[in-house]
Amino acid sequence: MVSEALRSRLLEALGRALEPVVLLLLKSGISWKEFSDLAKDKFVTVATDAFGIRGRPTNVSRVAILSGLDRREVARLRRRASQRRTPLQGYMSKPTQLLHAWHHDPRYLDSSGKPRDLEIEGAEGSFAELVQRYAPGIPLVAIMKELRAAGAIADIDGQRLRALKRSYIPRELNENLVRLWGSELQDLGTTCEHNLYREEADPPRFDRRAISLRVDPKSLPQFRKMLEREGQAFLERIDDWISAHELGSRSDEQGTGIRLGVGLYHIQDRATRVTKKQARRAEGVPSPRLGRENKDDQNDQ
Repeated sequence: MVSEALRSRLLEALGRALEPVVLLLLKSGISWKEFSDLAKDKFVTVATDAFGIRGRPTNVSRVAILSGLDRREVARLRRRASQRRTPLQGYMSKPTQLLHAWHHDPRYLDSSGKPRDLEIEGAEGSFAELVQRYAPGIPLVAIMKELRAAGAIADIDGQRLRALKRSYIPRELNENLVRLWGSELQDLGTTCEHNLYREEADPPRFDRRAISLRVDPKSLPQFRKMLEREGQAFLERIDDWISAHELGSRSDEQGTGIRLGVGLYHIQDRATRVTKKQARRAEGVPSPRLGRENKDDQNDQ
């Protein structure tokens, strides 16, 4: 068990992490009661899966002790959870899978290893065949419309399509974007939990930020352009490395793969004005710098 002081810090940190989540829920018309019901459900499912002995699920009594719920409520939530289909870990939309394949499957690459322009229709090596292989069940016209709207593809001569991006980010709030948001929050939270409670023999997972509290708001457009350029180049190098290390089809490469990757995101508070308190905290702190914030900043967070 953690100390009362650390427990207070954990709850404070959780409250800060929940602020953008609650804002999104309020904008989406989701009430505190629905959030509360979901939180109870997750307390039970996580306690059941993560605190068992020798790989077995945790028993009802221990889940009740860990979660603070009574045994009848735990049993009810466990029954309900057992009836649901288990979702796949993480999330990659079919349009993103399609674009990823377009950049890595030799059938759709040119002689220099770049994604080639594809004929829209055709049996072999066409965009239609790419859709059928990597995004089955989605109508050809529908996925072309979505990828055009997201700026991921461009029309060439009215007969061919060119890949402009490696991933698909919807422009409007929809089911795919919500699932992507949930997956990103899960990945970030999993990394934080690992680094806080890892065994001494386990290496920490990379977790760094570059932040300043005194950036001129007028430089924001320049920052966005720089982040788009440098961040995209970095992620494309990571994507190439990951693809080169995926398990292949040869018999000596068979095995169970792991989900592996890295996330990159823009940090900005909703309010751009720097308060006097924030300015005082920033005095004497090298800014900006890569790496974790200094020790005092870590204690404040």
